[in-house]
Amino acid sequence: MNHSNAVAGTMQSTKHGEGIVVSHNGFTSIARALLMIVIVALMVLPFLWMLSTSLKEQQYILKTTPELIPNPLTFTSYTQLADRIDLGRTFFNSLFVALVGTVGQILVAAMAAYAFSRLEWRGRNTVFMLYLATMMVPAVVLVVPQFILIRQLDWVNTYQALIVPGLFSAFGTFLLRQALLTIPKDFEEAAFVDGANHFTIFWRIILPLSRPALATLAVFSFMGYWNNYLYPLFVARKESVATLPIALATLQAGPRALTEWNIVMAGAVITVLPILVAYLLAQRWFVRGVISSGIKG
Repeated sequence: MNHSNAVAGTMQSTKHGEGIVVSHNGFTSIARALLMIVIVALMVLPFLWMLSTSLKEQQYILKTTPELIPNPLTFTSYTQLADRIDLGRTFFNSLFVALVGTVGQILVAAMAAYAFSRLEWRGRNTVFMLYLATMMVPAVVLVVPQFILIRQLDWVNTYQALIVPGLFSAFGTFLLRQALLTIPKDFEEAAFVDGANHFTIFWRIILPLSRPALATLAVFSFMGYWNNYLYPLFVARKESVATLPIALATLQAGPRALTEWNIVMAGAVITVLPILVAYLLAQRWFVRGVISSGIKG
């Protein structure tokens, strides 16, 4: 009898312990969910405030009591933005430079990554380490030498001045190289047996298997070209080749030396939208590419 009571007591204590564990896990899940909600809110709120400001009139922006929902709601800031700058031309310039530059950077980085990961040649790792060392040089330091080179090539105020220097990316090569190293060599060995050359293997086997990494590099490259400000400020002085960041910078000092923030925020909204679209289109491949390449935030 005493033995059965002891067993019953043990079972009750075990169930009680399981209940504590379950409740603890539930509390942890709720805490994580709340933390994620707070983080998402902190990230989304600036974008919502930017959109809200772009839909307000100038006299309602700096009110004592901030209002997230515009009252009254107006789109005049977007029409005024189109009157202040050649919005269609600058948007086309930014989009053209970003798309062509992204495609070019992906091709150059992919070919370099193939050479560094799939081909055996003397000094390969040493050259790769030297190439990676260029990432430690700040981009600001390179602006003046690049401008001198662009001027000697007579490329000032041309699209090639905005595109060509960004085609060679040590970061893009590193990202794709890490992804290519995960691809088994059995595929290319079988292709060599069937008579394929390196170009066929690169184009028909390696690139299709590297889509996640290519999508990741495409997002980073598009963002880099689209948001670039300092370098285009030197080489794109004419309005015919000016990009959106350059054109929007002229809005910082409006009439009477006052910045009209509703027009500035309207330009910011237009600038952010292509980045969001590019990320949403490549989101699935982007996440897989980051995981496979070993990049950490």
